[in-house]
Amino acid sequence: MAHPLEFGLDTFGDITDRLDGSPVTHAQAIRNLVDQAVLADEVGLDFIGVGEHHRKDFAVSAPEVVLAAIAARTKTIRLGSAVTVLSSDDPVRVFQRFATVDAISNGRAEVILGRGSFTESFPLFGLDLQDYEVLFEEKIQLFAELLKEGPTTWSGTVRAGLDAQEVYPKTEGGSIRTWVGVGGSPQSVIRAAHYGFPLFLAIIGGQPAQFAPYADLYRRALGEFGHDSQPIAMHSPGFVAATDAEAKEALFPYQEEQTNQLGRERGWPPYSRAQYEASASSTGALYVGSPETVATKIAQNMRLLGATRFDMRYSMGRLPHELMMRSIELYGTKVVPLVREMLA
Repeated sequence: MAHPLEFGLDTFGDITDRLDGSPVTHAQAIRNLVDQAVLADEVGLDFIGVGEHHRKDFAVSAPEVVLAAIAARTKTIRLGSAVTVLSSDDPVRVFQRFATVDAISNGRAEVILGRGSFTESFPLFGLDLQDYEVLFEEKIQLFAELLKEGPTTWSGTVRAGLDAQEVYPKTEGGSIRTWVGVGGSPQSVIRAAHYGFPLFLAIIGGQPAQFAPYADLYRRALGEFGHDSQPIAMHSPGFVAATDAEAKEALFPYQEEQTNQLGRERGWPPYSRAQYEASASSTGALYVGSPETVATKIAQNMRLLGATRFDMRYSMGRLPHELMMRSIELYGTKVVPLVREMLA
């Protein structure tokens, strides 16, 4: 089965700088995000994903509310999470919130389920990180049942069971498109295949070529579980400007600052310009450069992985809103048409 090519964007709702270097408020970052999504719709992109965080440097802790605001101001772009941290949420409430976004948007909602790269939601909601695996396994099992939109019967250890329970609202289309986001675990790849969910590879470091075995494993596992072919998507950070030099110089200080902030929390060594250049090279996971450079790299790695969807994380630390808007415009009007030509 051939799957259509799709191109999207996603953001974690980073707190950004104004052009004068002062930070925007959480409220302004959210309003800017809605404007960014409106522009993405206007330039013909297929998807906008909004991440979930519960910390000072990100503004969005309730992505479905932001998606509902975007739905009211857009026409065709699909709307989803990036990702929904299902382990620390309730599957019934997740389904209800996204079914509501689906109604507001006339059927444009998607969910990307994952465990996330941050764990601040666990203590915030009174959960034990020692239950990390069982929380996700049981909750994705329940969510898969809820997507059938019939009476749901389920039992587990992490929440109360359901006995032929109806959950509302129902969607007009009969289900919500649901992906599983994977950062590099074979077990997570097999889990996505087990449920027959499309696979979303989060490639935020290293080399995209390292993920080719996961794509192959997924396709084999789908067949072994008796499921039809499903699309594979990939997500990576990126920034587009008129030239390679302009893009690299504009992005580097923000990429450096954000990486070093996370590095201090996680014990990484300081981020170097050499690391940045390696990641921005043709074999790295950072898509920064002119439209031609970025398009060539996207097409190369979509072929490599057999992916039919690419989402670019366009928000990069404190990178100003104005620079992100220009990057979105170039991505939609220049990069995506070039990639479509290359993959035709």
